[in-house]
Amino acid sequence: MRSHDYGRDVLSGRKRRTVPEVVAEVGLVAEDPASGFCGAVVRFEHGQVVLEDRQGRHRLFPLRPAGFLVDGQPVTLVRPAPTQAAPARTASGSVKVEGLRARTARDSRIWVEGLHDAELVERVWGHDLRVEGVVVEPLDGVDVLADRIAEFGTGPGRRLGVLVDHLVAGSKESRLVSAVRDGNVLVTGHPYVDVWQAVKPASVGIAAWPVVPRGVPWKEGVCAALGWGEPWEGWRRVLAGVSGFRDLETPLIGAVERLIDFVTEPTG
Repeated sequence: MRSHDYGRDVLSGRKRRTVPEVVAEVGLVAEDPASGFCGAVVRFEHGQVVLEDRQGRHRLFPLRPAGFLVDGQPVTLVRPAPTQAAPARTASGSVKVEGLRARTARDSRIWVEGLHDAELVERVWGHDLRVEGVVVEPLDGVDVLADRIAEFGTGPGRRLGVLVDHLVAGSKESRLVSAVRDGNVLVTGHPYVDVWQAVKPASVGIAAWPVVPRGVPWKEGVCAALGWGEPWEGWRRVLAGVSGFRDLETPLIGAVERLIDFVTEPTG
């Protein structure tokens, strides 16, 4: 008769499913399966990981075994090993250049529609622009764009990047921009009526930007609806609410980044 080893674990030969450990580097996208919340790792607090979703909302989750999904697969998130201090970041999210001495200004320029646009770009991208030697100038309205381009005189190493408000199909701005056919000029824009709207409402302490009736100047209508006084007072509130790129809507961020890349691109 064949002997039986009843003392042996009959399940010992079965492979147990292992859940991999994944280092929770900043920027890693993970999902909490219990709540369905999905976001990128931004930091750690009190032994928990903080995730940020596409709307900029933050939530804390404990680092439980098999507690998250990455690319649809269960994983155990672990904190990165201690390293040297992370490099300082600028308001735009780029690595800060310590001991910066502004580069001599390039011939290329970035133009924006007005003073508020210029101040907002400076608030978020000022460090980057000084590193690259790029000057931002207000255009005082897109209506003068064609004449200003002709006066500027573009060429290799003398490019123009132009940021335009309300650049949507059928708008006056889109018609004026469509007439620009200079390879040394790049026009980008955002869909908002005014650059104020490109600031996230939560960053300025409101639930949403008011709807302004047709025929009413937008800034005046917003300030009246919110009790912000005159437009200059309203702008002071808006600018004070911006400390970095996370306070801005994605279309504006993408538009400005493209312009900086364009005017700093080596021309050979």
